[in-house]
Amino acid sequence: MINILTFSTLFPNLAQPVHGIFVENRLRHLVASGNVTARVVAPVPWFPFQGERFGSYAAYAKVPAVEERHGLTIHHPRYPVIPKFGASLAPALMYMFMKPFIAELIRQGNDFDLIDSHYFYPDGVAAAWLGRTFGKPVTITARGTDINLMPQYALPRAQIKWAARQADGMVTVCQALKDELVALDVDADKVRVLRNGVDLDMFRPGDRQADREKLGLTGRTLLSVGLLIERKGHDLIIGALPRLPDITLLIAGDGPERGALERQAQTLGVQDRVRFLGRIGHDELRNVYGAVDALVLASSREGCQCAAGIDGLRYPGRCQQRMGNPGNCRRTCRRCVDGCPRVGCIGRRGRNPVCQSPRPCGNPHLCRTVRLGFNNTGPAGPVREHSAAQVTPPS
Repeated sequence: MINILTFSTLFPNLAQPVHGIFVENRLRHLVASGNVTARVVAPVPWFPFQGERFGSYAAYAKVPAVEERHGLTIHHPRYPVIPKFGASLAPALMYMFMKPFIAELIRQGNDFDLIDSHYFYPDGVAAAWLGRTFGKPVTITARGTDINLMPQYALPRAQIKWAARQADGMVTVCQALKDELVALDVDADKVRVLRNGVDLDMFRPGDRQADREKLGLTGRTLLSVGLLIERKGHDLIIGALPRLPDITLLIAGDGPERGALERQAQTLGVQDRVRFLGRIGHDELRNVYGAVDALVLASSREGCQCAAGIDGLRYPGRCQQRMGNPGNCRRTCRRCVDGCPRVGCIGRRGRNPVCQSPRPCGNPHLCRTVRLGFNNTGPAGPVREHSAAQVTPPS
């Protein structure tokens, strides 16, 4: 039995229940395999005030010091984040404040065999330092912006490359992220691609008509899922609606850009056809997927597009497309709802073309079918094997 310490700022908590939920999902299915036990250390930036006027920072103050989720014990120790210098100093500050906390966990009898870190910067860098301090093997999972964006800056790039050399193993959630790591002179043999999975017991087609009635849908409908932040591209879809007069848009998610998106819809005169569903749980989101005609993923970058993967795999007939501007968005959405011959094609994105259609278009140069699932061929089995390869558990 391998005893894992999962270390990541990307983990749900009482105040942010869907924050990094993909990390929790992978971990709890891994633990359910019966071969692994886990304890979670999910550091939270220190902030003293809970008042709403402090916006997203107030959520940090509301996070409990320790909580239980799905049978997992999650600790939320605090570490300081310094404005203007936060990105450069974050790994060092995280390490300095987590070192005594983890030492105390070990002293209390909560020792572990492996540090399982998620997000390369700053979490993975801090985890690499912690691994050296406590003599533990470390595995780091790259998830997107940590590798797509952070290495553009000299100091983070140097620290990421150092952490990659120190890590006993690495995981990326898609081949493109592995390619980016290899481009940083990381040993390709130390990196394994393990895609995020889809819980096939939860995300399955239901009563479509009932789902539509519950949402009050009568016409053709698009869905966009994700945090309301700039890089998710919700504004591109709203910008296409004036040229899609018979289409309603549902947006599932919450975030700091909601006010700006609402004003954009008002300015364009489409406010009656844009519905903000807010933050909703997976158990409710699955019914929304079943009710709509097409899912639109307009993100400028993604590590692994779980929302699109869920829709194409479990709800046949839905179409997902990426697009970079309102014009492309309008043309793509019109093809989807009018009967696109390549239902589900996402098309090329850098070095990672993907087709998640139940009826693949058949062009191997544009698309390839991706099958996901929490089973022996999905994340749980490979993650378990990857973890076992990094550590020999005590007898």
